[in-house]
Amino acid sequence: MPQFSTAIRFGHVTWALGLGLVLAAGAAHAQTNTPKYSNEFMNLGAGARSLGMGKVQVSLATDATAGYWNPAALTNLNAKYDGVLMHSELFSGVVKNEYAAFAMPLDEKSVIGATLLRTGVDNIADTRLLINQYDGSIDYSRITYFSVADYALLLSYARKLGPEGLSVGANAKVIYRNVGSYANAYGFGLDAGVQYNHKGWRLGLMARDITTTFNAWSVDADKFKASAAVGDKIPVNATEITLPRLVLGAGYQFTLPAQFTALVAADLEATTDGQRNTLVSAKPVSVDPRLGLEVGYHNLVYLRGGVGNYQRITNFDRKEQWKGQYSLGAGVAFSGLRVDLALSRLALDATTNVNSLIVSLGYGFGSRAGGLRMTN
Repeated sequence: MPQFSTAIRFGHVTWALGLGLVLAAGAAHAQTNTPKYSNEFMNLGAGARSLGMGKVQVSLATDATAGYWNPAALTNLNAKYDGVLMHSELFSGVVKNEYAAFAMPLDEKSVIGATLLRTGVDNIADTRLLINQYDGSIDYSRITYFSVADYALLLSYARKLGPEGLSVGANAKVIYRNVGSYANAYGFGLDAGVQYNHKGWRLGLMARDITTTFNAWSVDADKFKASAAVGDKIPVNATEITLPRLVLGAGYQFTLPAQFTALVAADLEATTDGQRNTLVSAKPVSVDPRLGLEVGYHNLVYLRGGVGNYQRITNFDRKEQWKGQYSLGAGVAFSGLRVDLALSRLALDATTNVNSLIVSLGYGFGSRAGGLRMTN
């Protein structure tokens, strides 16, 4: 959503509409708005396997999560039907992140998929009416609750092309975002991807929001006016634009002795919404590199690690240094069932111990000719 950090004051109560996730007061004078981090909930990741590898997956996905990471990779499905569910809680459980995906082939060359995402903060207390403005009395029965949530539906199509190992794919996505009864938005966008597999090498390119994604916000301004402080800008209806994001990925799998395998991969993610705090930082384009490793045994048990999101952080002594976001993961795959865990630290500040535990469950059934047998 447009970044909406306006605090609504009533008497001695100051109330903020949830974590800065909603409408920017600066949008009050703009009909079209291209902020940084627009629709950022779409970039949290999907599947504990990928999150345990530092979100390095554009060239690697072989299951239904490919609809999120790179729709072209759906042609790598090992099973005829594949589904994935994921649950994670961010910021000590304040933010709930849910994910579900399903994919199946249409024929020997074509695959379709569907993905659902929800990220939200529930049961936020609206305390604006807690204190009676006339006599100062407190009435707890006047507290109401609402949710701030973002939803997305992705419909995917992928097809194999010649030469062998080349696939293309696309997503059509519908977005719905709401801030209780105060504001909501509907959006639509397109993604496109390509992948090439050859002699153990995996190459992928994902273009998210390739046509830009538009969110049309509808705001109930009357619900803000009564409790807005003098000088506060009342948000109005606006259109928010999400600019394209490109992710280039490459991976290679090594066969090791005693039925061990090692999969090494790297992604370069380029954003076009302005200069960001990344390793390669510039006004037109900023680039965030990521690295991931997966070690498997007998195609049954997997250990993973990853690093990315390097940023320049200022410490308490006012010295700057580069810090990255690290992740660990593990997984088991047996008879089509996949259980994956990931642990990722969200905060780059070493003084803040904020970790996120991600759990995902996948299941593939039915044999499919032409799938890619590499890892789970």
